[in-house]
Amino acid sequence: MKLNRLRHFFIFFASFSFLTSCYSCSPVNRPDGYIYLRLNSNPTTLDPAFIVDVAGGNISSKLFNGLVKLDENLSIVPDIAESWEIEDNGKTYIFHLKHGVFFTNNQEVTSSDFKYSFKRILSPQNTSPNTWVLDKISGAKDYLNGRAEDLAGFEIIDKYTFRIRLERPFIPFLNLLAMTAAYVVPQEEVERRGADFSSSPVGTGPFMLGAWKHNNEIVLARNNNYFMDKAKVDGIIYRIIPEDLTAVTEFELGNLDVIDIPASVYAKYRKSSKWQNLIESAEGLNTYYLGFNCSRPPFDNSNLRKAAAFAIDRKKILETFYEKRGVPASGPVPDTLRKWDPPDTYEYNPEKARRIVEEEWMRRKDVEFYITSDREVADMAEIIQFYLEKAGFEIKIIQLEWSAYKSALNKGEADMFWMSWWADYPDPENFLFPLFHSSNHGSSGNRTQYTNREVDSFINKGQASRDLQERNRYYMQAEKIIAKESPCIFFWHKKHFALRQPYLKDYRIYPIHNMDKGLEVFF
Repeated sequence: MKLNRLRHFFIFFASFSFLTSCYSCSPVNRPDGYIYLRLNSNPTTLDPAFIVDVAGGNISSKLFNGLVKLDENLSIVPDIAESWEIEDNGKTYIFHLKHGVFFTNNQEVTSSDFKYSFKRILSPQNTSPNTWVLDKISGAKDYLNGRAEDLAGFEIIDKYTFRIRLERPFIPFLNLLAMTAAYVVPQEEVERRGADFSSSPVGTGPFMLGAWKHNNEIVLARNNNYFMDKAKVDGIIYRIIPEDLTAVTEFELGNLDVIDIPASVYAKYRKSSKWQNLIESAEGLNTYYLGFNCSRPPFDNSNLRKAAAFAIDRKKILETFYEKRGVPASGPVPDTLRKWDPPDTYEYNPEKARRIVEEEWMRRKDVEFYITSDREVADMAEIIQFYLEKAGFEIKIIQLEWSAYKSALNKGEADMFWMSWWADYPDPENFLFPLFHSSNHGSSGNRTQYTNREVDSFINKGQASRDLQERNRYYMQAEKIIAKESPCIFFWHKKHFALRQPYLKDYRIYPIHNMDKGLEVFF
């Protein structure tokens, strides 16, 4: 369908009008010592084995712990593991657990709990969506497929020591162990509570679940027996508010202490003398891109993909429509993670774009451009349509709700689509292997259906290399080829913006949601 909203191109939407109340207005029925945060949707589950959404991951990071975690520099540091050794050229890991770490049911965490938790993720009976986090462990695939009764690569040495062997070296493995799926859970509570464990979990974290009123609020209370530094607040209350307008109003009334700033009011707060100094920002580990279906015409022709890249003035869109809420992307890997020079990009050159289209597009047809029903995405699509049609493409925009949209992309139905990728763990491999390795076509991440055996080889070598400089060389070569062949046009890495109340101290934005344990913030 054609979207007739080009008037929004170089000026952003006017901000919503709100009845603005002073931040000191007293919230209703607020318990002392609790901070109020917003969720825009009800989490599906709080069971680490099944969490795939950001909301669930953010909350579970406060209820559970893993062997390791990420520090503020995105480095791996101890969590429940006190130390570890890596042997056999990166294939074997020996972990030594801290003594005296307890679940909130007063059961001490031991090696057996980690084995149970990992086997639970990989169990064919559980159908966890997170098996990929642990399937590098030797024997994992056999256990997952029911061909083995035990997880061969996990060996308990004693109560506080165990060994994990991998099928082959995989250098980001410790990053995977910092993820939600690798959190430890207590076997007796999981088996006693059954399906109810997803809504009444028991963990080791700095907070405990107090109450969960579905589609209303989630209450976390401080765990005073936490094995590390205790939280500085008595608890956290997450209010589930789907509508941005409602969340902004509640924040201005003082009923929320922090909000992620919706795009529709970003300019309002940035220009407000009252609020502008209370905006927190951080670069995000994400990449926003325009993807092409490389498996069929017209975009199996790399020259037409390059023509599209020449046709779009990404810098102007970022500075006007997107209000500089991101940093320009030159490739899939965010600048924070890239340890090499960025690849060359196709600069805005509309004349060159038109010339290529005239020479290369022999069988003209509408390009089906799939997008979600999100308002900002719809306006973004119209801008892209405007540029591409100036270059000679014929663009048909198709809007779908999120689940239908993802299904269509996974099946390769779209000629072109708008998408973003957010880091699961802070490693360049996470932006190269899922998105561009030929083994991941479809739902695993490679929705452009891109195939390049040289890129596959460089990614495979980077995954296995233990030498950091060597790994970076392989990833640099892979990214360089990807940028040149343009299965995607890389637009920007979106920044995070949050607004806090002036009385809230040490609130931080984390590049990955499971880094936030809620320990620093206080009133």
